[in-house]
Amino acid sequence: MGSMMKAAVFVAPGRIELAEKPIPDVGPNDALIRITTTTICGTDVHILKGEYPVAKGLTVGHEPVGVIEKLGSAVRGYHEGQRVLAGAICPSFSSYAAQDGVPSQDGSYLIESGKCACHGYKATAGWRFGNMIDGTQAEYVLVPDAQANLAPIPDGLTDEQVLMCPDIMSTGFKGAENANIRLGDTVVVFAQGPIGLCATAGARLLGATTIIAVDGNDHRLGIARVMGADVTLNFRNCDVVDEVMKLTGGRGADSSIEALGTQATFESALKVLKPGGTLSSLGVYSSDLTIPLGAFAAGLGDHRINTALCPGGKERMRRLMNVLAAERLDLGVLVTHKYALDDIVAAYDLFANQRDGVLKIAIKP
Repeated sequence: MGSMMKAAVFVAPGRIELAEKPIPDVGPNDALIRITTTTICGTDVHILKGEYPVAKGLTVGHEPVGVIEKLGSAVRGYHEGQRVLAGAICPSFSSYAAQDGVPSQDGSYLIESGKCACHGYKATAGWRFGNMIDGTQAEYVLVPDAQANLAPIPDGLTDEQVLMCPDIMSTGFKGAENANIRLGDTVVVFAQGPIGLCATAGARLLGATTIIAVDGNDHRLGIARVMGADVTLNFRNCDVVDEVMKLTGGRGADSSIEALGTQATFESALKVLKPGGTLSSLGVYSSDLTIPLGAFAAGLGDHRINTALCPGGKERMRRLMNVLAAERLDLGVLVTHKYALDDIVAAYDLFANQRDGVLKIAIKP
């Protein structure tokens, strides 16, 4: 191993480029991971477009699958050469926020630098890779608080099978969990990109019996049926709210999951709900939202709106990989393209412009 590595870095809005950077030093609680597979996320596209601000020169990406290259002196229970992954969210589980049940909002590591106060609570700060620290679209990544965040990959699971665990699967499943789904529920999932598809799968695993998937792409709606959707609606061909009301006899859905992040999908996700229903919001929004008065019943409809940043930590990752190992779900089908790290700029161009039926791209250093 030399002293330098290749990494995809944010240069300016519209520019993510491959650069040479020093391989990180390993502190006592860290682990250096040699990346074998990573991917590009929709949030990375928000960074590329300048819609989500990060520091210039930051290595982007937050979905690491790889092998332990070097362990910090205080890390126990792992060995060099072991296949592992880490969640996109890698908080310190000794923090106030983590012990308060919101580890994804943990900014305790920023207190010393003066970037966080009030016991370390900071929205989205648990998302470190490619946000607050160098990320995973590189040959190596440094995993902080490694003992809490590294999850061994079970034998028999490929990189492509577990590639969705760090973010997409965890986020999609959290959307279903936040929807308060009960056995026999009707759930509407808006947008069938990778996260929406995982939310559809999560709704099925949690016991929903009528899952309505909404998208404007018939190919993705076909995959949604494989993931567990009972009904698919192309919003280009129908009025989705009217169709949901017909399907539920005018009652409305028990829950809706918004997995895109636009005003239109948010409004529709609220309008399809029954009184007392739950809207689970997963979208990354780029502008202020407006709540429609009628759908909100003037604030008197007993609706719940839950937001989420995907859960991380080794126990969350272990459970997600158990679902895959038990063959309850196959997410390898979401990996539609493979690119070398050297071709990361071309991979971004494909993914950002959603060409060639792309869902997720496996990036191989």
